[in-house]
Amino acid sequence: MQDTYSPRDVEAAAQAHWAARDAYRVTEDATKPKFYACSMLPYPSGKLHMGHVRNYTINDMMARQLRMKGWNVLMPMGWDAFGLPAENAAIKNGVPPARWTYDNIAYMKRQMQAMGLAIDWSREVATCAPEYYKWNQWLFLKMLEKGIAYRKTQVVNWDPVDQTVLANEQVIDGRGWRTGALVEKREIPGYYLAITKYAEELLSAVANPDDPNFLAGWPERVRLMQENWIGKSEGVRFAFPHDIRDEQGQPIQDGRLWVFTTRADTIMGVTFCAVAPEHPLAAHAARGNPALAAFIERCKLGGTTEAELALKEKEGMPTGLTVTHPLTGEAVPVWVGNYVLMGYGDGAVMGVPAHDERDFAFAKKYGLPIKPVIAVEGETFSADAWAEWYADKQRGRCVNSGPLNGLPYQAAVDKAAELLAAQGLGEKKVTYRLRDWGISRQRYWGTPIPIIHCDDCGPVPVPYEDLPVVLPEDLIPDGSGNPLAKCEAFLKVDCPKCGKPARRETDTMDTFVDSSWYFMRYCDPTNADAMVADGTRYWMPMDQYIGGIEHAILHLLYARFWTKVMRDLGLVQVDEPFQRLLTQGMVLNHIYSRRTAKGAKEYFWPHDVEHVLDEGGKIVGARLKRDVASSDGVLPAGTPIDYEGVGTMSKSKNNGVDPQDLIERYGADTARLYTMFTAPPEATLEWNDAAVEGSYRFLKRVWAFGQRLAQADWAGAAQAAQGAASLADVAYGKRAKALRHEIHTVLKQVDYDYQRMQYNTVVSGCMKMLNALEAFDPADEPGGGVALIEGFGILLRCLYPATPHLTHALWQSLGYAGALGDLLDAPWPQADEAALRRDEVELVLQINGKLRGSLTVPADADRAAIEAAALASPEFARFSDGQPARKVVVVPGRLVNVVV
Repeated sequence: MQDTYSPRDVEAAAQAHWAARDAYRVTEDATKPKFYACSMLPYPSGKLHMGHVRNYTINDMMARQLRMKGWNVLMPMGWDAFGLPAENAAIKNGVPPARWTYDNIAYMKRQMQAMGLAIDWSREVATCAPEYYKWNQWLFLKMLEKGIAYRKTQVVNWDPVDQTVLANEQVIDGRGWRTGALVEKREIPGYYLAITKYAEELLSAVANPDDPNFLAGWPERVRLMQENWIGKSEGVRFAFPHDIRDEQGQPIQDGRLWVFTTRADTIMGVTFCAVAPEHPLAAHAARGNPALAAFIERCKLGGTTEAELALKEKEGMPTGLTVTHPLTGEAVPVWVGNYVLMGYGDGAVMGVPAHDERDFAFAKKYGLPIKPVIAVEGETFSADAWAEWYADKQRGRCVNSGPLNGLPYQAAVDKAAELLAAQGLGEKKVTYRLRDWGISRQRYWGTPIPIIHCDDCGPVPVPYEDLPVVLPEDLIPDGSGNPLAKCEAFLKVDCPKCGKPARRETDTMDTFVDSSWYFMRYCDPTNADAMVADGTRYWMPMDQYIGGIEHAILHLLYARFWTKVMRDLGLVQVDEPFQRLLTQGMVLNHIYSRRTAKGAKEYFWPHDVEHVLDEGGKIVGARLKRDVASSDGVLPAGTPIDYEGVGTMSKSKNNGVDPQDLIERYGADTARLYTMFTAPPEATLEWNDAAVEGSYRFLKRVWAFGQRLAQADWAGAAQAAQGAASLADVAYGKRAKALRHEIHTVLKQVDYDYQRMQYNTVVSGCMKMLNALEAFDPADEPGGGVALIEGFGILLRCLYPATPHLTHALWQSLGYAGALGDLLDAPWPQADEAALRRDEVELVLQINGKLRGSLTVPADADRAAIEAAALASPEFARFSDGQPARKVVVVPGRLVNVVV
């Protein structure tokens, strides 16, 4: 055993030991309870960041501790390897995305292994591997057969310079992120998955505690985010009849302009209808109206999401068309509105300016009528300015509404629905904000959609036996569109139906498809004959899922949907994939910047900066503590710079911490310990270099104490390694009993903290144990050596899940492994009830409410014995001034107060 703690040597030896044992390979075992603990798989961006370290250490602590408690624990890892960043890197570096991706995977895997994570690498998956994405394609075809997957036109962001579709996040201020060109909206065909068929089931499990699948183990915040995203609305879908005909003389959309509203009680207040720029009525009106056509083209510039449209100024233009109000028979003008999305509902809305704030602003802007049809007692309506009560459903009553007059909200909705239904023009309907999932991406680096386009047969599914449709890995995107469209070897294929020359689909699948079921594949990673098999039946549902809050909606929702589809296809037997969810907090660090001479902002590394503090110690600024190179030349030490507070670690802001640097300087165990000790797993962690040093010093103390034990030779100490049963007969002295009481009391709390995943207090408990062990002198103390070595064995096991390398080395060198086996599978320590019982207790002694000392009494002393001991104490004699006691107050287990 080395005299001083050398993390590099200790960690290399421990990892070699585990590798030789193949210690983390896990198989299905019906004799053990199973536990599936999984972190969200990372995108192979090139390097791990401290958020990864924190996430995976949380998972690792759980897996290691549960394994010691006898569970069969699975902790796998893989790579979310398709996606846009690889294409961007390819454009920048002139290399195929495949090479960039595989190089990054290799590097990040080495980093994970350096952390000592208990990952079963035999189950590793990469979503860009054909043997993985074959099953994306296979299930897509199954969904196509069941009508869950279907093809329709979709509105997309189109960059006219790069000739490519952009994701919403690539549209910045209405322009393409790379070219700066004004982005257009275009309708192109694409494939959708009917997630809305599962909307009610998806909603119930997050919103209804009585649902047997209710996700009680999820954070309430995440459940609410999903509930709002699904967005269930109960209302009325109805039509405005019209006689607007197309060029062939046929009524457009069968002479019905359909809308949906949750406020059918305001139907008599409709003064206009607004349709999306892509709506058939808008297109019809634009044919003879150049100004309208130009407006529609302008509307096509910019983003396509609800959030983006909500921020845009609401603009419109009249079409010159009218539709008929279904209850009053009045003509209602039709406008084109830039805030109406064709992909939401029917692409049209009714305008009730008096009772909808958006419609009110629109009507005021364009001089449209504002007709109040809801009144609230004591309030006076004015069209001059919007008031919140105009939209009040609770207090409002219908006015100026004919058959609805006097009715409150729900009764008015019911009556309006009845009147519309009687004309065959409407009915009550439940709708959802959730929309079907468009999975077509006009990008290269993704799962090829297994469709072949034939001029005679149309879109034809690729036969199952021809899967996978393999993505060429040698193409290099150049920013001028999807390179698959130029790859003849990929494009040219014979039609599976008629045998004539045809072409492959060049769209690839949304990368959320890849991450929607990878956790299933971990269970059967090498099965070439089935998407999932016996492994999934054993391991699923997942017991604990760990990942960032940023995935609370789309990834988790899509994974839940994908699971339900697999269930309905008979592939799995679970309704929900994840029983418990932990969203770990982000890792934050200080941010420092300055404006350059040219007005640009440049950032500085925290290690180059010192804070400027006010008299109260508050940070009020920052300055350089050494000369630093800048775009303005070398900035001397002392140069003032701006302090921006703390924020998420980011390469672009020079406030990240490279885990590899940390490991090389302090070791993986210090990095792991720091991220666990500094904050609870779900809270944000503010980086602190001094606290990292503190974690390292603690581990050096643990190592030094192990050295102390290795050099000692206390009689009977070896008994401590035999387990608690052999310790019962040891005759312990008073101080040894006190030590055992302290160790086992902390152990009981640590065990509880492991159960609730409060790993920061687990580490603080270990620190308390070490303090007690260091303060104990076993010399001339009966059973002292036994108590000391037993206590250190407990400490090593409690600390092991956080710092497995150091604890493994000490466990082996001190001989614990000889009695209890490898620390990997050593039994989890149990608090000894005999040690928790105390022969004596120490009470605080007060005289007239003032602390005057302490009182040691038998643990089973009754109130009379405690009072007698207090009155007989030298403190009472000293501070009572000879006065008799008037009253003695005893708080059991805590204090005694003598009142004189």
